[in-house]
Parts: sequence; structure tokens; C-alpha cells
Amino acid sequence: MPAKTWIPLVLLIFVPISIAADLLDWGEFTVFLTSALAIIPLSIWLSTATEKVAVFTGPSVGGLVNAFFGNATELIISLVALKSGLIDIVKASITGTLLSDLLLLMGLAMLAGGIRYKEQEFKPIMARVSGSSMTLAVAAIALPTLVINTSNVVDEVAIRNLSIVTATVLIIVYGLTLLFSLKTHSYLYEVGLADETNLNQVKDLAEINSKMKLSFWLIILLVSTIAVVFESDLFVQVVDSETARLGFTPLFTGVILLPLISDVAGFVLMVRMATKNQMDLTVATATGDSLLVALFVAPVLVFVGQLIHQPIDLNFNPFQVITVAIAVAITNLITASGRSNWLDGSLLLATYIVISVAFYYHPA
Repeated sequence: MPAKTWIPLVLLIFVPISIAADLLDWGEFTVFLTSALAIIPLSIWLSTATEKVAVFTGPSVGGLVNAFFGNATELIISLVALKSGLIDIVKASITGTLLSDLLLLMGLAMLAGGIRYKEQEFKPIMARVSGSSMTLAVAAIALPTLVINTSNVVDEVAIRNLSIVTATVLIIVYGLTLLFSLKTHSYLYEVGLADETNLNQVKDLAEINSKMKLSFWLIILLVSTIAVVFESDLFVQVVDSETARLGFTPLFTGVILLPLISDVAGFVLMVRMATKNQMDLTVATATGDSLLVALFVAPVLVFVGQLIHQPIDLNFNPFQVITVAIAVAITNLITASGRSNWLDGSLLLATYIVISVAFYYHPA
């Protein structure tokens, strides 16, 4: 049994342990640690099930499955935290996921791939389309922050209405990007997906058809999602008090800690694809995940917050907006050439480390 299979299976032991820790009152720190460790394998299984269902259902439906379940763990944790009133952590997690996708995931992939191959190539059209959309998203998200920081009097109702309008526009833009990539201009992405199709899809389809039917992976997808919701609830109950006890601010917790816990599956997937020289898929995955968060997850949280009476707007800390703008600019610059090497990955990782340290010392 390969390590990528048995490690998530072993880590599932933390699911019953976390439940026992909560029921038997083993202490908040134990619940915090075990629930965080339980989320890791569950996110891996959720990601794996999403990939299998996407392969089985074909490119069009599969693309939609990946689009809506690609960041399911982050969305679930954010929704549970929003329901608990942890608005500062939720807003920070949006920023953190964007930074993690653009700098940490992309950096790890380019470093790992660059060590194995001297130089790797990918279609720059994907990076350009995603980069343009991300630039729009950052500009739109920055507007409520700019309104507040350039006004003498802040009208909360106006900021909320501006956030709702912005969220609506962002969701429409996300729908247009899906239409562009999956329908009207899907041919632009065919070469980028060729390696995965030729090398893995036939094998995956044969394996699913003969051993693991679509229904099995749908069940895994459902069970994993429910389990992530449950573990997220345990985690969120204690995350605020325990991170404060550890000396972490809500800003640092949301920007750095939550993405590291919720996106372990993404780290594994990105490194694996890069070391197989599938850089088209690697770049598409990282940029696609960041677009999903900026254009879909963030707006959805705005609307859900209104429905559950936990109003959340797009008024971010100015430092968050600046760091995301830096991440988008650096990622666009590095991916513009359609080539990458280990130094590019190192530069992205270095940027992420410096930003992480800055958030740790930020007093907000």
C-alpha cells in the first residue's frame, strides 16, 4: 500500500480521539490538537473523492465538481466559524487561503519540480487568464477597505451594501471564468490537460470502472464532507481561546494557521504533479483554487453571513489587502514566461515566509 494511501488512513484515528476528548472533557488543548489533526486526513479523502468523481464524470461535469468541491474544507471551516461569530478569523482565512495558494503551494510545487527537472514549462495562457481575474478580484475586494480608509465618516450600512454588490459581481465573474475555461475556450486548456489525460485518466477510469465505482466515491465524498463539518465544529469551539493562549492573534490564526491545517491535501497534490512534470495542471490548480476563493468563497460567505445574522463584509485590514496584492503581482510576474525552476519556487516561498512573520508580529 503506497504511503499516500496508508498515511491518511492512519491519521483517521484522530477522528474518534477528538470525539472522545470532547465528550470526556480531556481539555480544550487536546480537543484543539486532535480535531486539527483529524481535519487533515479528512481533507485528503475529500480531495481524493473529488478528483475521482471528476475523472469519472468527464471534463465538463468534472470541472464543475472540482470547482465547487476544490476548497470544500476551507469553506466548511469558514462557515462553521462564521456561525460561531468568529468574523475576524473568517475574513483572515480568506486572505490566508489566497496567500497559501499563490505563494506556498505554487512555491513548493516549483521548488520540488525544479529540483527534479532543470526547467519546466506550462501554458502561459492559463496563468494570464487567472492572473487577470485575480487582479480584478483584488481590486474589487480592496474597494470597501479603501472607502473606509479614505472617509471621515464610515456608514456601516453603505459598506455592507457595497460588499453585497461587490460579492454579486465577483460571483458573476467566476461564472464567466467557468464558462470560458469549460465551454467557449476549453481548447486553450486541452494541451495543459494532455499529460494528465494521457498518463493517468485511462488508468483511473479503468480502476474506477473495475473496482471503485462512482457510487463508492460519491459516498466517500458525502461522508468526508459530513465528518469535516463535525470536526470543524469541534475545532472552532476552542480555536479562539487556545490560539490566544498560544499567543496567536485572530489575524495570524486565520491567515496562516487555518490554511495550513485545511489544505494539506493541496500540498501533497501540487508537489506530486510537479514532480511528474505536469506543470500545466500544477499552475491551473493553484490559480484555479485562488480564483475559487476570491470569486466564489468570499462572496458566498458575505451572503451566508446576512442570512444567519452574522454580517460579514469585504472590509479587510489594509495590510491583508496589500499582502494579497503583492502575492498576485509576484505570481503573475513569475508565471508570465510559461517557465519555472527551483529558484522561482524559492522566491515564492521566501515571500510567503516573510509575510507570515509579518502577520505574526502584526498587532491586529
